Amino acid sequence: MKKDRRTRLITGGAVVALGLAGVGAYSASAGGGRAAAPAAAAGAKSGNTASVSRLTVAAATEAAGAALEAAEKENQRVTVAVVDRDGRAVVTLRGDGAGPQSYESAIRKAYTAVSWNAPTSVLAGRLAQTPNLKDIPGTLFLGGGAPVTADGAPVAGIGVAGAPSGDLDEEFARAGVAALAQ
Repeated sequence: MKKDRRTRLITGGAVVALGLAGVGAYSASAGGGRAAAPAAAAGAKSGNTASVSRLTVAAATEAAGAALEAAEKENQRVTVAVVDRDGRAVVTLRGDGAGPQSYESAIRKAYTAVSWNAPTSVLAGRLAQTPNLKDIPGTLFLGGGAPVTADGAPVAGIGVAGAPSGDLDEEFARAGVAALAQ
């Protein structure tokens, strides 16, 4: 039975790919189990790098738990988010009965607080002078976000959403921040 040209090309390509995969696997293990020495890498000149402080996952979890606990004591159904300095979610806790909108709102409040190193209730007041602030993607200028600082610099943000007012949300976010100071 004679194979057509297309079948031979597909089969030949698969054989070549398998062969190359085998060579790559052999090369990766050729060092006898030892990691190969890296190629000569250019190091960054001293003073050209910076260290960034971040909350540990344990600390972020503790802060989120404290904020959720404060809300539950007030019979509020909220979601709590803790984001890192870059605004990426580290921990989110959705309380029993929290509305579906609260998840995204909590993350956005936390992101807004860490971005400007200020409570979101304060930032909401700035919209009167600069209304286009609300156009920045990922932000939410409603009460409920609080920054977490270390040595005066923002390292995280805690956002709470779902209570009937931003003032309550922010009270619970501050309880999360306070838990980190203990």
